[in-house]
Amino acid sequence: MPIGIQDFEKLRTEECVYVDKTQYVYALTRKSRPFFLARPRRFGKSLFISTLKAYFLGKKHLFEGLAIAALEKDWIEYPVVYIDFNLGSVDCMKTVEITLNLILDMHENKWEITEKYSSPSARLANLIETAYKKSGRKVVVLVDEYDKARWKRTPPPKKRLHRLTKRVT
Repeated sequence: MPIGIQDFEKLRTEECVYVDKTQYVYALTRKSRPFFLARPRRFGKSLFISTLKAYFLGKKHLFEGLAIAALEKDWIEYPVVYIDFNLGSVDCMKTVEITLNLILDMHENKWEITEKYSSPSARLANLIETAYKKSGRKVVVLVDEYDKARWKRTPPPKKRLHRLTKRVT
C-alpha cells in the first residue's frame, strides 16, 4: 500500500495497490444533493475526493478492473470545480482568501471568465453559473482540506482546556 499518495489518478497510473471503494462512489453519486464528508484527519478524505474528481471528469480508463466499471454505464464528463486548501497557506483568514482567489483564478481562466467579482462567494457563484451554461451539465464542486485552516488556528485540546479551566476558577 502506498503511503502519502492522495491522488487517485497517480495511484492508478503508477499501478499502486488500491483498496477498491468505488462502489461507494457509484452509490454516492446516485443521490442528487450536496454531501459533507466529515472524517477524522488521515482517514482518506483526500484520496476519496480525488477519486470523485476522476469519476466526474469521466476518466473511465482509471476505473478499469474496479467495482464501478461494472456499475457505471454512461461515464458522463461534468465540469468540476476542485478547491484544495493544501495548495496554499491557511495560517489566517487573509491567506485562506488568497489561496481561494488563486484557485478561483485558475478555474475562471479555464472557463474564459473575464468579469471578476470582488468576493470569493460571488466569484464561485459566477463560476458555477458560467460552467453550467457553457457545458449544459450540472457543476460538481469538490472541496478538499476544508478543515486545514481550523486545525492550523485551533490550539491543541490540552491548551484549550487549560484556558477554559483558568477562566472558570
